[in-house]
This record gives sequence, structure tokens and C-alpha cells, in this order.
Amino acid sequence: MNGLGVPLVTPFDGTGSVDHDALADLAAWVIDEGADFLVPCGSNSEAELLTAGERAAVVETVVEAVPADVPVLAGTGSPGLRETLDATVRAADAGADGALVVTPFYYDHDQADFAAYYREVAEQSPLPVYLYSVPAYTDVRLDPRTVESLATHPNIAGMKDSAGDLAAFQRTREYTADADFELFVGSGGVFAAALDAGADGGILAVSNVVPERADEIAELHTAGKDEAARDVNRRILDLDHAVTAEYGVPGLKAAMRSRDRPAGIVRSPHRPVDDDAAAELAALVDEALP
Repeated sequence: MNGLGVPLVTPFDGTGSVDHDALADLAAWVIDEGADFLVPCGSNSEAELLTAGERAAVVETVVEAVPADVPVLAGTGSPGLRETLDATVRAADAGADGALVVTPFYYDHDQADFAAYYREVAEQSPLPVYLYSVPAYTDVRLDPRTVESLATHPNIAGMKDSAGDLAAFQRTREYTADADFELFVGSGGVFAAALDAGADGGILAVSNVVPERADEIAELHTAGKDEAARDVNRRILDLDHAVTAEYGVPGLKAAMRSRDRPAGIVRSPHRPVDDDAAAELAALVDEALP
């Protein structure tokens, strides 16, 4: 996998059930707008609010909604090994191409625990494993040296780094440079800078809202127009901040609805943003578009 990945939101209908038709429409739209691969059942998908069966069904819907050559990287991580492996097998059965496995959370673990855990997952996983470090949700992060120790495992294919720490990202890239290891940035605010630093691409929440803008950054970088890529990145900074750090998934879905995109409602305990926030988000979307 490389290029732009979209960590798809999960649309819910008025009853709180997964709206599979809306999800299929969303998957097809972001691919049409330039996304290279899709990531269902991640943080922006409200995956921790889905049952195990719902997760598998979401992955299956996404796989079926896009052409066969579009890779699908399914979020399968849970705090424990057994839950993670069960979700990974289900994702493989649903047609996923890889498993995005978040760092174990809830209990305290050190870097040695993380390394051992990922090796256990990789040894038993039917899919290539991608590490996922997202400190904003887990309060832990993978150290670049830990990633280095895992990068040469034959069934560990890469990593999504959502820490937003560009210096640590660069160290991770340096330490894994000789491995067959795909490194993706998960923070839209530093997308262009991370590409400059050797990222293989990005998996960005904001690409649910403005996938064409995120794709433009990647295309400009590929063409060697790095300053132009950084200019476009600057245009989405405020929107990216609003749909991640400020308003989270409820804001992300509100921003999508301002473009009449199939976001659906949020699932409890999330609550929709108020009218003022929705208006603010719509204005930010307008600023980010041509």
C-alpha cells in the first residue's frame, strides 16, 4: 500500500444501525476523488463502538464497494491478543488485504510488552500486520526503536503513526529504511512534511471530507512540487484541526454533511455538534476547497 488512505467513518442511520448503503457510497466516492486505499474500522470509524460482527460486516461492505485492485486495510486491534486475532481472522474472511493493529491500551504496558505482543499477533495473523500508534486515544506511543525491532518481521508490513511528532516520525523512517516497511503518517497537519521526510503516504481523517485536497498534496509531492504541496497542506490545517483535536468524530461527520456526503449520525456516547459548530465546520470546508 502507498499514497492516500482514507480512515472511513462508519455511517449510522436514524436507528443507530450501520448504514451499509451509505458506507458503500462513501467508499466509492473517496476512491473516485483520488484515494489509493481504504481503512475501515479505525479510530475515525468509531470502531470501539462496533460489535465484532459489525466490524466484519463493515469490512465486507467496503471490500465489495470498490474495485478489486483497491487495497483495504482493516482495523482489527483491541486491548487483548485473542480479541485482536479474532477480529483479524474475520477481516481476512471479509476480504481485507491487511490488518491495522492499535497498540494495546487500558492497562499499562512498556515497550517490551508492545514488541512481544506485535510479534505474537504477526505470527498468528492471516493478514500482513500494520502497527498503529495513536497516543491521543491510547495515551501510549510506539518508540522508534521498538518499531525498528519489529520492521524486519516477515508478517509486519508497516505502520500508521498518528502521534503528530515529526521528529519521532523521521527517526522511525531512518531506523526502518533498510526494511521492507511502509510508513504512513496519520496526522493531516503534517502530511506534506511527512512526505518530505520519507513517508509512503498518509491515512488522514480529513480525507473523509476533502479527499481531493489530500490527494492533491500527494500528487504534488510525487511531481517534485514540494512547496506547492505544503501550500495546499496549509489550506486544510484549520479544517484538519477542527475534525480531529477540536470536535473529533462528531465534527468530522458534520463537516462531511456540509458537503452532502454520506456521513450518517454518530453512535452513543458521542453526541452531534451544535449548530454553531456545524456552521464553523462548513465554513472551514469552504476555505479548504478550490
